[in-house]
Amino acid sequence: MFEYAPAPESRDIVDIRPSYGLFINGEWVEPQGEERHKTVNPATEEVLAEVAWAGEADVDRAVQAAAKAFPVWSAMPGAERAKYLFRIARIIQERARELAVLETLDNGKPIRESRDVDLPLVAAHFFYYAGWADKLSYAGFGPDPRPLGVAGQVIPWNFPLLMLAWKIAPALACGNTVVLKPAETTPLTALAFADICRQADLPPGVVNIVTGAGETGAALVNHPGVDKVAFTGSTEVGRLIARSLAGTRKKLTLELGGKAANIVFEDAPLDQAVEGIVNGIFFNQGHVCCAGSRLLVQESIAADLLEALKRRLGTLRLGDPLDKNTDIGAINSAEQLAKIRELSEAGEAEGAERWSPACPIPDRGYWFPPTVFTGVAQSHRIAREEIFGPVLSVLTFRTPAEAVEKANNTPYGLSAGVWTEKGSLMLWAASRLRAGVVWSNTFNRFDPTSPFGGYKESGYGREGGRHGLEAYLAV
Repeated sequence: MFEYAPAPESRDIVDIRPSYGLFINGEWVEPQGEERHKTVNPATEEVLAEVAWAGEADVDRAVQAAAKAFPVWSAMPGAERAKYLFRIARIIQERARELAVLETLDNGKPIRESRDVDLPLVAAHFFYYAGWADKLSYAGFGPDPRPLGVAGQVIPWNFPLLMLAWKIAPALACGNTVVLKPAETTPLTALAFADICRQADLPPGVVNIVTGAGETGAALVNHPGVDKVAFTGSTEVGRLIARSLAGTRKKLTLELGGKAANIVFEDAPLDQAVEGIVNGIFFNQGHVCCAGSRLLVQESIAADLLEALKRRLGTLRLGDPLDKNTDIGAINSAEQLAKIRELSEAGEAEGAERWSPACPIPDRGYWFPPTVFTGVAQSHRIAREEIFGPVLSVLTFRTPAEAVEKANNTPYGLSAGVWTEKGSLMLWAASRLRAGVVWSNTFNRFDPTSPFGGYKESGYGREGGRHGLEAYLAV
């Protein structure tokens, strides 16, 4: 393999402030407490900025601001709300390069992914839901659907700006106002979005952004002034939220963990399947809730597929996320790296065989090489627990029925993939897989017009598409 010369994206286009407050009622305000958190570049451990952490009093201020803005925003004609959403989408496109660099600095994902995947989808979600804002009566949720009120939204660190778009765009289109809490390790693009709201002249209080850790999220979720809660994150936290809201009037959607099966049948196009496997688990360092972390391959082609997969992994480049040639970026945090290491060591201890390509690891930052485990049993922790890292567990099967049985043998049900040239086999398998999304001869493909969500411990409710409007409407 020949070597590419370094091609780093310039970080000079990003202006990161030394310190950030909270965005409440259209203004930057200081928190009532003094607690602040340093957000770091996971590739270098460089401190990027200090970010205020909101307490209960700050969350209360944000919810009150959203509640005050709700009557005016909800009464605005849908075509007028759409203008603001279109304006936000256009500003995102205009600032896409800056936002992509900021996302990569704060998150650790390769610039190629933040630039070519995340940002186009962020803008597309705002464009898409802008189109729905004046057509809600035709969405299939009754002739006169009404907004709920104040939406409290908590998003994760793996796709910070994209998850923001998934949550805020449909909420605003339906006439709700928002208080959003980004993840504590990746707040910077959400704070940049606050500036975009001001640039778009969004009325004060329609979008409020409070930064902090789990305590801030709990204060938001449990606030009596919040009418709708949307959470994306771990199943453990999702359970806590569901318990705390049980018996209340609040509407709740949860998009939680996953342990997706990527099923490769013997008639599948081998090279295409290898690319899909790589994209399924090594995209975004495996920090994807719907990652294809379990590879189920038919025994008759297992050896050939593994040989081709290992050959392909040897060409992946791990390193500087701002380099446009990089395929594998940094793990988002030291805590997440420790979890990946723990589960990988458990896989070895339980008897699975571990393999990684020759992969120089940088001296600073949080890094983990792309890793493949073979000889995995369904009882192994690496086959059952969500690793949320670049770790693939390989299992084999002999018959289609066995493949489906193994794929469904998980407490999760977020996504799955099926690789075959037979349309009948694909449809047969898809109809039996307990997963919210089933991809055919591809993986990790997203579109704002298509709903996304899970079964079982992967949560409930749908985001995206027409279905994504229902969670923000009184129907």
